[in-house]
Amino acid sequence: MSENDRVIAAAREWRGAKMALATVVTTWGSAPRPRGSHMLVHADGRFEGSVSGGCVETDILATAAEVIAGAPAVVKNYGVADAAAWEVGLPCGGQIDVFVQPVSADGFPPELFDAIADARAAGKTLPVAFDYRSGRAAPGEKGDFVHRYQPPHRLLIVGAVQIAQALAGLARELGTETVVIDPRGRFLTEERFPGTTLDDRWPDEAVEAWNPGGATAVVTLSHDPKIDDAALIAALAADTGYVAALGSRKSHAARLERLAAAGVAATDLARIDGPAGIDIGAVGPAEIALSIAAGMVKAFRDAR
Repeated sequence: MSENDRVIAAAREWRGAKMALATVVTTWGSAPRPRGSHMLVHADGRFEGSVSGGCVETDILATAAEVIAGAPAVVKNYGVADAAAWEVGLPCGGQIDVFVQPVSADGFPPELFDAIADARAAGKTLPVAFDYRSGRAAPGEKGDFVHRYQPPHRLLIVGAVQIAQALAGLARELGTETVVIDPRGRFLTEERFPGTTLDDRWPDEAVEAWNPGGATAVVTLSHDPKIDDAALIAALAADTGYVAALGSRKSHAARLERLAAAGVAATDLARIDGPAGIDIGAVGPAEIALSIAAGMVKAFRDAR
């Protein structure tokens, strides 16, 4: 579950209480949190989420309390050059603007949290426009700031091998929904992959059934061409956001020849990250999994 998903879950749990929502609307330099990051503040002082990783949260809590008490919505500016930099600035040197508004019919409507959650669950993107003067937010493309709530990231791991165990754990920490696909029952067990969705269908059938799109990554790890190639063909037939295959450069060259012979176009073959992941000199399953997770994150970021 991503941080904003936790904010949405808290908003639904706290429904009926007075709340304020802080949203990062502008960033410059090495800002600690991306635009669209949320911090939800309950009237009793509880909060969920973060707008700066701890740098300005204390000031945001004070501002949110004022907004909950009836003060108008406000855009707060934070940067290392501020007079109060040591108190509420950003020691990383970046700058951010944070919009603080009430959670109400005249601010961020409570039902909008439901709409965002429903859209994400359906694999759809919902744009929400924020208006600074009125303090309101609503679905739409026109506003002082527009944030597009995209479907949650999903990782389909093909091949229930040791690297897959480490990669599934990393993906979970990244808030990425993870599915491990392998028709070999001895490999695909809950003991080896606790808390992970398991799919024992043949990889091409499984990948197609999960309907991969721009927010989905497919990574093949089995080293068995019968398993990996089928999954890659299915992933490349869709608008999959990241496609990667484990193996040496030599084995990847042979893989490309097999896929080309199977009718995969050269433009689609070029989409495969192979050998999978970012080259960090990885040694061992955990480090290899880390390099693959980094490659996935980079692909998702580059697509924004």
